[in-house]
Formats: sequence, structure tokens, C-alpha cells
Amino acid sequence: MSRDVYEYAVIRVVPKVERGELINAGVLLYCQPRDYLCARVELDAARLRALDPDADIDSVRRALDAYELACGTQAGPLARESLGGRFRWLTAPRSTIVQTGPVHAGLTADPDSELARLFTKLVRL
Repeated sequence: MSRDVYEYAVIRVVPKVERGELINAGVLLYCQPRDYLCARVELDAARLRALDPDADIDSVRRALDAYELACGTQAGPLARESLGGRFRWLTAPRSTIVQTGPVHAGLTADPDSELARLFTKLVRL
């Protein structure tokens, strides 16, 4: 079974950017050889409230959902971009509440399984 290079970034929520505290809320995975780009998100509202009792949970959820939508076939303004272009745009540094961490790489024979593994390891408690 052949393995291909993939890149991924953790999607995180930083409710008070100036404090630098964050929770992991998703994973974005791109595998060029397999023409694969997918994001999986899940917001733990209780953990977010522990960092910021006044956090706008609905707005954060909408921002997280935008990562999944940007990877799909109806990507809105990003629909014209290549999957690699979308990945680069989604992982560009931002100092907003929802942002991605650094990009990392690995090898996989199954991007879907790798995304599930990373999500369980990096997002779920």
C-alpha cells in the first residue's frame, strides 16, 4: 500500500488573543496526491466558557463551520481556488478568535482515517 505526503493544521479557538489561551476545535488536512482537503470541527462550549465566560458561542461555531464549508464542493468564494490554494488560505496566520496552528506533515495511505486519528488525538479529550 502506498503512502502519500499530507499536511495538516489544528484549528483552534483563542477567545482572548492577548492572553494566548486556546482550545483545539478541529483539524484541517490536505493531501495533494489524493486530491483531498477536509476539515473536521467540534466546539467544546464548556471548555471555551472556562477561558471566556462571555464568549459568543454561536459566532465561534459559525466561524468553525466555515472551515468545513471551504473544503466542500460549494466552497463559496474559495470555490475557484485549487485545493492547495484553499489550504494555504485557510492556514494563513490570523490574529482572530478562530485560527489555525502551524502546518505539519506526515505520510498516509488513507487521508480520511488520518483525519479521524488526528481529530481524536488533538481535539477530543
